[in-house]
Amino acid sequence: MATRKITRRTRQGKHTPARLEALRVENYRALKSIALEKITPLTVLLGANGSGKSTVFDVFNFLSECFQFGLRHAWDRRGRARELKTRGQAGAITIELKYRERLDAPLITYHLAVDEEGGKVFVAEEWLSWRRGKQVGRPFRFLDYRRGQGSAVSGEEPDESDRRIESPLRSPDLIAVNILGQFAEHPRVAALREFITDWYVSYLSIDDTRNQPEAGPQDRLSKTGDNLPNVIQHLKEQHPERLERIFDALRRRVPRLERVLAEPMPDGRLLLQIKDAPFDRPVLSRFVSDGTLKMLAYLTVLYDPEAPQFIGVEEPENFLHPRLLPELAEECKAATERSQLLVTTHSPFFLNVLKPEEVRVLYRNELGYTEAVRASDIQGIPEFVAAGATMGHLWIEGHLGAGDPLVNAGAPTSKERPR
Repeated sequence: MATRKITRRTRQGKHTPARLEALRVENYRALKSIALEKITPLTVLLGANGSGKSTVFDVFNFLSECFQFGLRHAWDRRGRARELKTRGQAGAITIELKYRERLDAPLITYHLAVDEEGGKVFVAEEWLSWRRGKQVGRPFRFLDYRRGQGSAVSGEEPDESDRRIESPLRSPDLIAVNILGQFAEHPRVAALREFITDWYVSYLSIDDTRNQPEAGPQDRLSKTGDNLPNVIQHLKEQHPERLERIFDALRRRVPRLERVLAEPMPDGRLLLQIKDAPFDRPVLSRFVSDGTLKMLAYLTVLYDPEAPQFIGVEEPENFLHPRLLPELAEECKAATERSQLLVTTHSPFFLNVLKPEEVRVLYRNELGYTEAVRASDIQGIPEFVAAGATMGHLWIEGHLGAGDPLVNAGAPTSKERPR
């Protein structure tokens, strides 16, 4: 079975990745209007089934696919406007990011609004803005497009006094940042394009990790993990010290494990095997436990020598022993030195490692739309944690307003309502 080639981009200053600080979404499925402010290096989404966690997660996947494969592809595969737009709502779907290219850089806002007309998707509005130095008043838009028509200011530090160049796109469904970001004269636009195309949003499938793909090194795990043997082969050839670190981390969590092998077979495919003590012959990946393969896959992402600037992981607790989840959470925290992480979870064991400001509680309001609140803004939570309580136990006991989906799946009660 052939494996899709995973392309990589080498970024400059990879030790200081771009950081997302805020997200605003309107009219995207259950997200009629939601804003996440003060996003932390590790942000965890918590809530009952159907609260909107996977929808927020899919916003990142949607934007990633728009940049990798085009807006029309991402739009069509989600059922177009009929399935994507919030039920009962008209108008464009809006996604707005606030981010910094590095910690000391100005805050940049990226605004993208997409809509459909006559069954065809188009970019209704797209702009980039920032406020530099002592600039006051409304932030300066250095890129501004509507339906494929617009302009951008070039240069390292675009300013209102600089020349604005009209650059029409050949189709209204093209994303201007994705097109202009390929040209050297637009370094700020290029930085955003590189940031988004570098995202890794995981939809890991254990069955796919057991594949026997065509031999050939690949340097990043695919969304489903179907090229795990290729990544192991790449690390063995190009980064043996990093592979050994992954093995060390895995050995601490999987009893008797010695190493992982990715060996070419005569027919040109790669065979993934696990060697455990005291046995001489390794075990084929199809007979290895689900948890071992899942932990291995996550570690290859978190220990990636060219780490993604943004990593999304959905429900990492599936197939893993509960006692491994706090350690996986610690691995995620350590990875924030090089990457920003977004995780959805139902596991109190994963939550026990987190701080209140790192947790967002999602719930559906009385109209059926998703809302979000930071755990640190729920009355009493900071005091509980200061007294020694952990986030997982507070959630199980119902203090976060979403502890019991059968009883308390809605907004925090008046006792727990955000201050």
